[in-house]
Formats: sequence, C-alpha cells, structure tokens
Amino acid sequence: MALTTLDPKTALIVIDIQKGIVQLPCAYPMAEVIDRVVEITQAFRKHNAPVVLVNVAGVAPGRNEQPKRMGDLPADWAELVPELEVQASDHRVTKRTWGAFTHTNLHEHLQEHGVTQVVIVGVATSIGVESTARQASELGYNVTLAIDAMNDLNAEAHTNSVTRIFTRLGETGSTAEIIALLASTHG
Repeated sequence: MALTTLDPKTALIVIDIQKGIVQLPCAYPMAEVIDRVVEITQAFRKHNAPVVLVNVAGVAPGRNEQPKRMGDLPADWAELVPELEVQASDHRVTKRTWGAFTHTNLHEHLQEHGVTQVVIVGVATSIGVESTARQASELGYNVTLAIDAMNDLNAEAHTNSVTRIFTRLGETGSTAEIIALLASTHG
C-alpha cells in the first residue's frame, strides 16, 4: 500500500538502534540505516511529534533453541547510539521481548498523548520492528513503516517482512516520502 496520510498525532518508534545491535553483521550497510533513522528522528522532533526510543536489555523467559547470551555482553551493549542525540522530550522504553509494547508503558504513553498512528524504524526488521508493528496494529494504531530505515541480520527475513507482512499491517514507504508527508501534514 502506498503512503496516504499521517494522522495529526503520529509518533515515531525507533527500535533497537543501540551499540550492541548495530555491531551485528546485517544484510545492508548499517551506517546508511542509522543515517536515515537519524534523519527521520530529527524531522519528527522538528515538527514536535512524539519520538520513542526503544532498546532491548534482556530476553523473555522461556525455553527456545537459541542460546541465551545476555550475560556475556559488553556493559554498553544496550546503550542507544550517540548519533540519535537523545533529547529530554524523547520517551525511552526498555524492552525484554521482541515487541516494544509487551510489559512496557509504551501503549499508555502513546494514549496519554492522543497518538493514533505510529511510524516504525530500526533493527531487526523481522524481529523487533515486525513484532512492534504487529502489536501496534492489534492495538488499533495506524502503522507506517520506513523500509529503508531498517535492517535485518538476514536479507531473506527482511524481504519477507517488507513484502509479505508489512503490507498487511499498514503502509510502507521511504524515509524521504514519510518526511515529506510529515512536513505537508504537520508543517
């Protein structure tokens, strides 16, 4: 679905742009993704639209076939990258599951600010971004995904999310398209 509009109360959700995650081997050049995330974050701030910065610092309980590695990670692993230039007005969320809404105050924060739409960017496309988009859709938010401002550990997983999943959860577009729409509706 092509981009149509941004609601008057649209928030940006930035997923896991943190020191430990951006160092992982990803499908696309991470520096370019970070540049786009910074660009869209600055645009939202310029228009006084809510910005939510999410990091992951732990794992959900329960068994799975992946070894749990959280105990041997560097101390700064969960810190957001300095390029984001965290502002006092940014809402911070630390999650311990894939999706940013589970066991956090994200939904309550967005509701307090009258948010009806979210734009989601970050890493990993098929994990944190997709899970958060699914949850946002299930909670009734209009969802927009800046597909050039996200990255994944696996190119096939990224493509699957972008082509098969995101189009069922909301609208997709480029960072530039979303910024232009933001300027025309919030300018």
